[in-house]
Amino acid sequence: MQRSEKRILTTHVGSLIRPRELLELTHVPVEGGQVSSASRGVDYAKEPQDQTYRDVLRSAVKDVVRREAAAGVDVVSDGEFGKSSWAAYILERITGFEKHPERLSPLTWLGSDRERFREFWEAEMPAALTGVPADVVVGPITYKGHDAIQRDIDNFKAALAEVQVTEGFLPVAAPASVGYNAFNDYYKTDEEYVYAVAEALRNEYLAIVDAGLLLQIDDAVLTHMHEEPNYRKWATTRIEATNHALRGIPPEKVRYHICFGSWHVPHVADAPLSKIIDLVLSVNAGAYSIEAANPRHEWEWTIWESTKLPEGKILIPGVITHHTNVVEHPELIAQRILRFAKLLGRENVIAGSDCGFAQAAGVQRVHTSIMWAKLESLAEGARIATNTLWSS
Repeated sequence: MQRSEKRILTTHVGSLIRPRELLELTHVPVEGGQVSSASRGVDYAKEPQDQTYRDVLRSAVKDVVRREAAAGVDVVSDGEFGKSSWAAYILERITGFEKHPERLSPLTWLGSDRERFREFWEAEMPAALTGVPADVVVGPITYKGHDAIQRDIDNFKAALAEVQVTEGFLPVAAPASVGYNAFNDYYKTDEEYVYAVAEALRNEYLAIVDAGLLLQIDDAVLTHMHEEPNYRKWATTRIEATNHALRGIPPEKVRYHICFGSWHVPHVADAPLSKIIDLVLSVNAGAYSIEAANPRHEWEWTIWESTKLPEGKILIPGVITHHTNVVEHPELIAQRILRFAKLLGRENVIAGSDCGFAQAAGVQRVHTSIMWAKLESLAEGARIATNTLWSS
């Protein structure tokens, strides 16, 4: 994993807005940024298998990587174009899960915001109150998505061969973020269930690293369970399972991403970063990607005044956010970068985004043109910060 040794490098979280021609082939309705249809009970885990889709997908990945490079992004992804969503896609690549529409799974991970802002949820996301059709574990969890992950790797490497960038990464969900709404009707204990998920995910982890790419572990759900009475036990089991799935993989090949939920909602019940930072830093990763640009969490840069980033590790703070259509000014982005660089050392900071811009195929947190403007502003802000940090 490259460090910011000569200049501040830039990256993002991975998921980018899909082009219309790709969405038309997946028959997914396109939504604005308020809430995700996946949370309304719409099943996005449907990946077409025909050759037309494969051809369009391969072309779309080449185009998005080219546009990332043109925008000035140093460490790029495939936009997650080969996935139906950031986490639910994995249910199509593993065995053991069935959809049971007659059973509703409550979205308890939205926390106390569900009651405090009940009128908001009733209007914008009623499933937060009623629950969504449940995924149920009915048999052994094993991995079957070898062809799909190899397709994604091949498409991405072909795209990387045509551009000049620093590195490429592919995201995969963390054990805590797979089947988080599911009912476990098969495994005797929660630990058995989580480790079975981890073993299945390990197949994708290894495939990505063995292909010479960086692996990003996406773990949005870890932050959302913090109001539960047994949170520390719940979270520790899942962090340990993540490290089990990563065994033997060099930490410098791994980025670990947490967020506080991509949806445009109150976020008052979000976990304080101080409550979970020890768990985050216990993951065997070389870099940690954490939200730091949205108005609920930007202030938390101050945690690094008293929390030591482990030796040799990298922080990827979000310095642009998907939470607003306002394009951040490059000078503001530079100020955010400088805060972290002065606390942690310039070589230990890579400028990133808070979260993805499209957590599911049809979800668009901002307009496509705004997304690209934000990434361009990110690159410009990094150049401004570089001039300050390397001027002396």
